[in-house]
Amino acid sequence: MSIDYRHRIDILENIKTTNELEETIYKFEKTKSIWAAIVPQTGALQRQQADTILTNVTHKIIVRYNAGKDITKDMQIQFRDHKFEIKYILNPYFSNETLEIFVQEVLS
Repeated sequence: MSIDYRHRIDILENIKTTNELEETIYKFEKTKSIWAAIVPQTGALQRQQADTILTNVTHKIIVRYNAGKDITKDMQIQFRDHKFEIKYILNPYFSNETLEIFVQEVLS
């Protein structure tokens, strides 16, 4: 099976910085860009009180092992205008060829 790495994604790391009031804050900043395959997995709509709707969309992002081996669960992934929170990372078959990163879209 051939994987089509046609999407350029940005890896965002939670960096400790100081704001204009000299307070310590954490902010997601781009650390690198890599090529990936993005595969939608599931989607769900949930109705809450006062007719608000929550969406839960998950995706699987496949990257080459060497490009993504330093990605951790506390990072985020950005693709175009979409940000994704990392749920877990798998090394399928312990092959060290690809990593499968399971994510949930962050809606703001």
